[in-house]
Amino acid sequence: MNSTEFFFVSTVLLIFVILPFSISVTLDAITPNQPLREDDVLLSPTKIFALGFFKPGNSRNRYIGVWYNKIPIKTIVWIANRENPIVPTAGTGLLAIHGDHGGLVIYGEDQNNPIWSANLTVSSPINSVIAKLLDTGNLVVEINGEKVWEGFDYPTNTMLPSMKLGLDRRSGLNWFLTAWKSQDDPGMGNCSYRIEPTESPQGFLYMGQTPLWRSGPWTGERWSGVPQMENKIFFNITFVNDQDELSIMSSIVYESIFEKMVIDESGNVERSAWQDEVHKWAKHWSAPDGQCDFYGKCGPNSICDPYPKFADKFECNCLPGFEPKLQHEWYLRDWSGGCVRQEGSSVCQNGEGFMKLERLKLPNTSTARVNISMSREACKEECLRNCSCTAYANADERQGGSGCITWHGDLMDTRTYLDTGQDLYVRVHANVSAQHEKKSNSSFGKKMKLGVSVACGLLFFLLFSLACWLVKRKRNGKRSQDKFLASTSWEDSSATTNIDESGINSELPFFELSTIVKATNNFASNNQLGTGGFGSVYKGALDNGKEIAVKRLAKNSGQGIGEFKNEVVLLSKLQHRNLVRIIGCCVQDEEKMLIYEYLPNKSLDFFIFAKEVFLDWIRRFEIICGIARGILYLHQDSRLRIIHRDLKASNVLLDSAMNPKISDFGMARIFGAEQIEANTNRVVGTYGYMSPEYAMKGLFSVKSDIYSFGVLLLEIVTGRKNIGYYHDSPYSNLVGHVWDLWKENRALEIIDSSLGESYPVNEVLRCIHIALLCVQEQAKDRPLMSAVVFMLGNDVAIPSPKQPGFLLKRGYHTSGDPSSNTDGAYSINDMTYTEAEGR
Repeated sequence: MNSTEFFFVSTVLLIFVILPFSISVTLDAITPNQPLREDDVLLSPTKIFALGFFKPGNSRNRYIGVWYNKIPIKTIVWIANRENPIVPTAGTGLLAIHGDHGGLVIYGEDQNNPIWSANLTVSSPINSVIAKLLDTGNLVVEINGEKVWEGFDYPTNTMLPSMKLGLDRRSGLNWFLTAWKSQDDPGMGNCSYRIEPTESPQGFLYMGQTPLWRSGPWTGERWSGVPQMENKIFFNITFVNDQDELSIMSSIVYESIFEKMVIDESGNVERSAWQDEVHKWAKHWSAPDGQCDFYGKCGPNSICDPYPKFADKFECNCLPGFEPKLQHEWYLRDWSGGCVRQEGSSVCQNGEGFMKLERLKLPNTSTARVNISMSREACKEECLRNCSCTAYANADERQGGSGCITWHGDLMDTRTYLDTGQDLYVRVHANVSAQHEKKSNSSFGKKMKLGVSVACGLLFFLLFSLACWLVKRKRNGKRSQDKFLASTSWEDSSATTNIDESGINSELPFFELSTIVKATNNFASNNQLGTGGFGSVYKGALDNGKEIAVKRLAKNSGQGIGEFKNEVVLLSKLQHRNLVRIIGCCVQDEEKMLIYEYLPNKSLDFFIFAKEVFLDWIRRFEIICGIARGILYLHQDSRLRIIHRDLKASNVLLDSAMNPKISDFGMARIFGAEQIEANTNRVVGTYGYMSPEYAMKGLFSVKSDIYSFGVLLLEIVTGRKNIGYYHDSPYSNLVGHVWDLWKENRALEIIDSSLGESYPVNEVLRCIHIALLCVQEQAKDRPLMSAVVFMLGNDVAIPSPKQPGFLLKRGYHTSGDPSSNTDGAYSINDMTYTEAEGR
């Protein structure tokens, strides 16, 4: 062999020797014959998670960890050897099945002494042992398909869906989270979050041994101190408390959502979801959040109120029957000493009772006693019989409340909420109860009462003068309101003969302009919720704490005055859980405003089009049914037959529980009992939701709203707006595109991609089928809303739909801009308009 041949053979041999050690391998399992090396990656079945070696931050140490494989930002969610890293001097790492006992181990350079072990000994043959990564992120060891060890039994700083926190009472495993020491060191830090296994379990966040935050007890659906758990759009919660285990676990409704709860080194717990559009984790809950969240902020026997009604009031107050232990420190805002019983108000005497405090996070239940089968009245009697009992409450808040919790001793870490929370009954002496009742019934103290008695004649004169002035002002205001009402004419008044033309429903309150100005902080820009052709909508709060939404008609608006009166009259006469509720109005000077209930979750289009928040199918279907019930009420069940004429996604608002409420009745029309159809020379509404006969001829009826509902139903199912451009369809709107796919049995292709495959196919197809019935070209072919509600709620035979009415065809425009339409009705995308002439 010459030198050239020798060099060639040597090179080939060298490549074959080095190649196996320099190329990374993607594994689907670790077996006794297939370990995981430093450059290898173990993937879950659908490649959601990956497991491998990593270096945290600026550290040179290596760890075995699990991270999201489909997220560009490497997010570590679990670590095997967080306390036993592979240091730089330890050589190459290896994750393997131990050859002798079959357990999972991590080796450094010395493969006789593992750096980390799963503490598992297998009696079965070693070749039957396999380690794999599940799509939940759980690393498991199995023998013949049976799970014998899992990483989720040893959480680190992250809680994933399907991971439990709590206690396995059979094995003694304690599932809790601990923060990293630092960003460079994932070892067990000083902060932890765990579930305390007392009679009334609750979660505690600790800094060392010091509690930082408390979740409150379990109420049947959520932690008492975590009202955000009521919103179950993203995940469901499973809570178990029996002889085998105490645990809480969340499960994601839709698998493509990546969600996690993390405890960080500073002592914060944060729940967040991955937003692919902006490539970041978006926080949707954290604790502690605000001063009243910190454990024992106000000391024992006190209550923390983050929403004091007056600026000069402290957030800390003593519970009824208690007073500050150290008054001078209390005035210096040092509340750590808390409160003690008022002198002369000791309990366990005749005539004592309980004072009810509402909307609270219940006090610490670590030493509380629980009887889950006891009624509230029996709970009260039980507490009265025991002199050490200081308060009681329901253990379960569902279905009006049940079960009994009693506290014995100090009441620690209680706080208030605005619109949620539980009731607490605090034991008080009889004179304390009488004092509070007396205080609530009168705003005068003893000195003021004495002054009143001395100057009663003068006060009577002043009150009489004030009353005369108020009557005069009210009359002037009424004349101003009547003048406004008389100046606005009804469109096609022949159709409104059943409305009292003398004015607005007398039961609807008129608000003073000063009240609204105060409630909205003088219409501050940070309180503005949105704008439209009519003007702007502002968020506000009345003096009693009630949140409101104020629709302010623009002074220079050329439209909206008639619609304003229309909406006042209609909403004052309509009451339904799926219709927005009007609280009152304000007509003063040049201002004209409507005051509604405030709905915190914006409008439906924010969820189905903006997609900033995921809406699962269950919630979508509930919204669809709620809208249908609201329309049925308008068309059939209310004392007036109402045609909305502007039903669209932005006019469906969502309350805190995601219940839909139809809004914006400015364009609505009232029909007589026997009236079927009407004609108008002024077409109003939103193009894309209008029925063909209305947009082209000005003809409207209940079937016009049915058409709009069909369009809205398709938008909810598909997550797309009706007005768009679909290159693979001869029509440029959603209705036409769905019709094409329906005829070809391809309707599932148009379903919102964010739903993935987590929806009932038959139910979704039935919704599309119903929607196509609603958008049929001929009004007579469309079902009534009563039939729609029945079809939505029952799996019955449904007739085949006929061709829909199309308003946007490809021949009308080619630019993809609906505004370029030169034939048919006007198109202004998703704006409501009032000036188009009917054809």
